[in-house]
Amino acid sequence: MWGGQADVAIELFEKSLRLDPLRKTHATFSIGIAHFFARRLKEAAAMLLVSLQETPNWAPSLRFLASCYAHLGRLVDARSIVEKLRRITPDLVPSAEHWRVREDREFYLDGLRLAVDQTARPANATPGDN
Repeated sequence: MWGGQADVAIELFEKSLRLDPLRKTHATFSIGIAHFFARRLKEAAAMLLVSLQETPNWAPSLRFLASCYAHLGRLVDARSIVEKLRRITPDLVPSAEHWRVREDREFYLDGLRLAVDQTARPANATPGDN
């Protein structure tokens, strides 16, 4: 997935689910991201929601789901997810340099920025900067 091979990643994570169903959260989150980067946004949203059932307050899942909803044009849902994210962390739009494929990274951040509606404090701002 890190190298931009979403379908290979999905295959491997699905296999890991069959071999070790106890690692469900990690696998469903990763499958959701892989679908997201493959631009299969409805599938991505479904898997990210499954991931959030296991860990409802995990910021990475919330960020990807917000970005996904924004790209789907579901801005009310995206902003609702952002409000939940705000209660967890001030870091709404983090650095995404670890995603090696520039187009994927930009797609993720563009959706997240749209969900945040640019009225949010930038990730590098201090808490009093609104």
